[in-house]
Amino acid sequence: MRVIFMGTPDFSVPALEAVHAQHEVVCIYTQPPRPAGRGKKPRPTPVHARAEALGLDVRHPASLKDPAAQAEFAALNADIAVVVAYGLILPQAVLDAPRLGCLNIHASLLPRWRGAAPIQRAIMAGDSETGICIMQMEAGLDTGPVLLRDTTPIAPLDTAQTLHDRLSDMGAKLIARALAQLSDLTPTPQPEEGVTYAAKIDKAEARIDWTRPAEDVARHIRGLSPFPGVWFDSPFGRLKLLNARAVDGQGSPGTLIDGLTIACGTGAVEVLDVQREGKRAMSAQEMLRGAGAARG
Repeated sequence: MRVIFMGTPDFSVPALEAVHAQHEVVCIYTQPPRPAGRGKKPRPTPVHARAEALGLDVRHPASLKDPAAQAEFAALNADIAVVVAYGLILPQAVLDAPRLGCLNIHASLLPRWRGAAPIQRAIMAGDSETGICIMQMEAGLDTGPVLLRDTTPIAPLDTAQTLHDRLSDMGAKLIARALAQLSDLTPTPQPEEGVTYAAKIDKAEARIDWTRPAEDVARHIRGLSPFPGVWFDSPFGRLKLLNARAVDGQGSPGTLIDGLTIACGTGAVEVLDVQREGKRAMSAQEMLRGAGAARG
């Protein structure tokens, strides 16, 4: 099929590769380059970089609301568009342009966690499983009927990063299957019950409320790892907490009980992985050994 691929971050790259391996990708749509790094030079998105490496045509309009941009999209005469973490609203004219419409790869078990941050919200809420849905797109926010879905358990120490990587690979496999079996698939409307919304992550959420139960705090840390990350001012300096688990313990909320075990409202969290300012990520034990050697 003639496919338009629309995506932006690392999460989208495996799906691009899977579609490119089996179909004619006539154009890539991605977000415009953004200033990044110390020099603040415009940096192409991960999808943009991979598409150029594959020799594919790339477009990065700031919006698709302009009639001229919509006409350019329609002129590609695509059979279908595949959309994954693109980051722009698709007007109805764009949704209607491909002969077979637009398919979205969504990282949740719809209708749970519609919206911008389904991976993080699933961890923070304590969900036992999540997955990928291949959805026919319509005007509503992640409201379209589902063609295929696949599930994965959320492991006790999964972070947003580990779950992101697993779901990214699952999405690539599932979209390849959906395109191959498209004529045999029956769209299933989403149930009206069980709808939840995954609001975009705000950097202000990196502030931890240590008076909450330890399990909530540990999920908060894992759900925001590695970005934006939870910061904690400790006797070892400011630490970014990357992984943690709930353990027994008591003390004044927010204080160190032992090593990097921190008291919460009930119980405590044992920090497993950290990152000091300006340093690489490391295990808590490695950091403690280094801090001890420096004091010695």
